[in-house]
Amino acid sequence: MSKKTALITGVTGQDGSYLTELLLSKGYEVHGILRRASTFNTSRIDGIRKDTIYGNPPNEGNPFFLHYGDLGDASNLARLIGRIQPDEIYNLAAQSHVRVSFDIPEYTTDITATGTIRLLEAIREVGIKPRFYQASSSEMYGLVQQIPQTETTPFYPRSPYGCAKVFSYWVTVNYRESYGLHASNGILFNHESPRRGESFVTRKITRGAAHIKLGLQDKLFLGNLDARRDWGYAKEYVDAMWRILQQPEPDDYVIATNETHTIRECLEVAFARVELDWKNHVEIDPRYYRPAEVDILIGDYSKAKRKLGWEPRTKFKELIELMVDADLKLIHDQLAGKVNRQD
Repeated sequence: MSKKTALITGVTGQDGSYLTELLLSKGYEVHGILRRASTFNTSRIDGIRKDTIYGNPPNEGNPFFLHYGDLGDASNLARLIGRIQPDEIYNLAAQSHVRVSFDIPEYTTDITATGTIRLLEAIREVGIKPRFYQASSSEMYGLVQQIPQTETTPFYPRSPYGCAKVFSYWVTVNYRESYGLHASNGILFNHESPRRGESFVTRKITRGAAHIKLGLQDKLFLGNLDARRDWGYAKEYVDAMWRILQQPEPDDYVIATNETHTIRECLEVAFARVELDWKNHVEIDPRYYRPAEVDILIGDYSKAKRKLGWEPRTKFKELIELMVDADLKLIHDQLAGKVNRQD
């Protein structure tokens, strides 16, 4: 059996790095698209990358390649797809911060929504039919119409990011039905890890708790503490992405835990881990409130369990504690001058 080739957009992100490791462990040749910028945010993949040369054969037989590209550049996407000829494409790239999407709605729409159709059109232009995974989001449900949310729950997005993800969801379905592409959506609910971006609330909390414990800061500023979310472990969620593309027929799946917890509960677990009372260190800052709030998200993953054989394993408390522990270690290593990669 010949080695499969995968192309990942958003390869330097939390999900992209975990997915790269998973695919490499399964014997794939993996290609990632990296935006050209004045500074590189490659810390999540540096341990995989080693001596990889951009767009050229990697050293030491490492089957991982990076290519400059951008979801805003359609011609470049077509060239890359034509050259790589991937068996599977995972579209994970987006401007994915919900609160920030209110500040930069046009950019969010261009990358998160229009970027998806550029990628799908590039596939059509090249004339190949790889299996295509679209990273859809629980934020599409927004003002929820049903609890818990399933694959058939109507969407009601409450942010530019959510609206952009709804477009990408439906255009993926449209290309599947119109052109016969093996194109699927994974509707992933919140998924966290030590590799989560520091501006996202769970990582902001676990990093803040670690800094406060070590005397490096005193206060943590947050917005709505009563928002309820369905939080799982990102390392497990990328396995669901892979399983979705191994199915004989394309389809759409909710990936979630079917549990919901408040941001307040996240604070309680994180600060208890470092033996502190969060109430002494957390203050509310109205700047972090969204113009339109999403009060509760909770996903029913029964279809994924039935058809993919997938279910979450890491519980909420365990997840937050492992993130706090990782942040404590990261800060200790930084203070000691060590180079450290997040796990």
